[in-house]
Amino acid sequence: MLDLLDVHTHTIASVHAYSTLREMITAAKEKGLKLIGISDHAPSMPGSFHEYYFCNFKVIRRDAYGIDLVMGAELNIIDYSGSTDLRQDLLDRMDYAIASLHDPCIKPGTKEQNTAALIGAMKNPRVKIIGHPDNPKYPVDFDALAKAAKENHVLLECNNSSYTPGGSRQGSRELAGELLAACQKHGTMVIMGSDAHIDLDVGNHACAQELIQKYQFPEELVINSQPELFKEWIGA
Repeated sequence: MLDLLDVHTHTIASVHAYSTLREMITAAKEKGLKLIGISDHAPSMPGSFHEYYFCNFKVIRRDAYGIDLVMGAELNIIDYSGSTDLRQDLLDRMDYAIASLHDPCIKPGTKEQNTAALIGAMKNPRVKIIGHPDNPKYPVDFDALAKAAKENHVLLECNNSSYTPGGSRQGSRELAGELLAACQKHGTMVIMGSDAHIDLDVGNHACAQELIQKYQFPEELVINSQPELFKEWIGA
């Protein structure tokens, strides 16, 4: 499977990550990626930077590194209606946003509440990706989620970090098949994300690829092979 982009990555601006912007971009280029996205955690995540970090992306020259670069954020969903933790005027300055459920920011709810939270977040036009939707801490209705993602032009993520042995969202591997089956049923596009918190992990989608192949998920529904389509998807 062609794998040419990674847009779920974190720099030292996420505090619990360990590489700089330049180091992450350089790693992506050295690994043969055609596009990298930087998606540092929004301010509700403990230890993250102030919202001012997200207001000045204009100073970052997107053509300076010899690889396509897009700048976004990983938003924290903060209620079961799908509200997130950055002002809309800041979101509108970004290329894209990932919206995710994180337990420091929202208490796990019922399956109905968690599903409503993710679908609500999809209504924001800057949210282009739902991060790690198969986190077992937040049970969801995969069929409803995949259907809504298709309708709202949102990608559902196969998060490599979730599937890695010893990772922080153990049990996600066991749910990946249900997520992929629902996406195949509705023709919903997915995206593999490394969730890299250090330059060594940029573009590392080995576990995600393994599961996509295991469940015979159609490659044409995996956007990682199509950087130009991804740029069109987010309106970049």
